[in-house]
Amino acid sequence: MYAKTLSAMIKEYKPNKFLLPATNMGRSLSAKTAIFAGTGLTADATEVVINKEDGQLHATRPTFGGNLMATITCAHTRPEMCSLRPMAYAKAPRTEGRKGEVVDFAFNEKDFTSLAKFLKFIKSEGEGLDLSEAEVIVAGGRGLGKPEGFALLEKLAKRLGGTVAASRAPVDSGWIEYRRQIGLTGRTVKPKLYIACGISGQIQHMAGCSGADVIVAINKDPEAPIMKLAHYAVQGDLYDVVPAMLEALN
Repeated sequence: MYAKTLSAMIKEYKPNKFLLPATNMGRSLSAKTAIFAGTGLTADATEVVINKEDGQLHATRPTFGGNLMATITCAHTRPEMCSLRPMAYAKAPRTEGRKGEVVDFAFNEKDFTSLAKFLKFIKSEGEGLDLSEAEVIVAGGRGLGKPEGFALLEKLAKRLGGTVAASRAPVDSGWIEYRRQIGLTGRTVKPKLYIACGISGQIQHMAGCSGADVIVAINKDPEAPIMKLAHYAVQGDLYDVVPAMLEALN
């Protein structure tokens, strides 16, 4: 019903461009709305730009499993639709007195029937802060070597008032749930502090955490890409460094 209502609004107001958030609900809603509106959709974009020459929306998103970035345009149909990944951009500064216009859209509910029916929302029972809310994130990568390594990262995250995340490799190995994955094929975050433990720092992962205020990398390999990208790089075994950090903090 929501998608049909949005498509009716598009038909009424004829917007040139239409953006939705690439949240769990937004991904589904944007795809259905694009179908009903008869237009194209760039899903899960990480960057959007308006071309100055022709005014077209250029939306960039990961493709081929996050190994390439594709910039997509919608040349022949309108509106140009895009679902934009949350946290892709920093929050705009607050402008006092600024208000948006709320437009009431009248519709007949009988004209927008659906075979699906909402029953209830069941929140995930997983522990830890949501990644989008955490100011401190301690992330683990392939360098953990074993799923039990996340128990150590949990201790550090809890001590710092943060939460745990991961690169793609531990998620693919089943060491931690997908909702904790950072990167092009996972979540984009902007914490105040991001501690990467045993993460090499490939471009796919860094695209999801490069917006952090401070990045601390812990890695045995001094030539790992993340060691050059981090604000602070600690060369060493995370199983030595993290316990030393906990001891110092305590």
